[in-house]
Amino acid sequence: MKKINLAIFLSGTGTNFLSLSKACLDPDYPADIKLVISDRECIGYKLSKKLKYKTILIKHLNNAFDFEKKATHLLKKNHVDLICLAGFMKILSPEFVNNWKNKILNIHPSILPLFPGLGTHKKAIASGMKIHGSTVHVVDENLDSGPIIGQCAINIKSKDNKKQIEERLKKYENILYVKSLEKYIKTFHNVENKNSLKKVEKEYNKVIFSI
Repeated sequence: MKKINLAIFLSGTGTNFLSLSKACLDPDYPADIKLVISDRECIGYKLSKKLKYKTILIKHLNNAFDFEKKATHLLKKNHVDLICLAGFMKILSPEFVNNWKNKILNIHPSILPLFPGLGTHKKAIASGMKIHGSTVHVVDENLDSGPIIGQCAINIKSKDNKKQIEERLKKYENILYVKSLEKYIKTFHNVENKNSLKKVEKEYNKVIFSI
């Protein structure tokens, strides 16, 4: 099958990047990672270099527009079709987002529209929420507000702290991004999607997926 060209923007440990990387090795998965861009020398950046992806570090520039100008050049040079933000900590400008309209996805650690921005796990605990989760969405000009592609939710236990929730959610978040990206590509490109989440839901019966 014809695959689309994917770029990953990251700033952290790279766990979602690694999940996407493994998925892209499947000949039936509709994407290939052509470029990885990091704004810092993080674990994800080092992992990408180790896996021998084309990995570019863009840091210490004068302003966000310098980053976006260089990133745009690299994206076009590598014929990138779609960008996945995977723990990427910079806020992209409205101009950049509009230039890549409907071509940037993000994963956010909350059940949007609840808790946009940072500190979502602490906010969920403080609010008294009994469930918490992650959302994959299309990026638009506003913070964490674009159309939702998929979500997952887990229970918050009475003695859970931020770290426990983060660790428990992460493995489901990795699955969510892979499946949501697949759905988005196949829907956007009008390709029949024969895959389902039945196997995943059976294996991970303590989580709710809605994709």
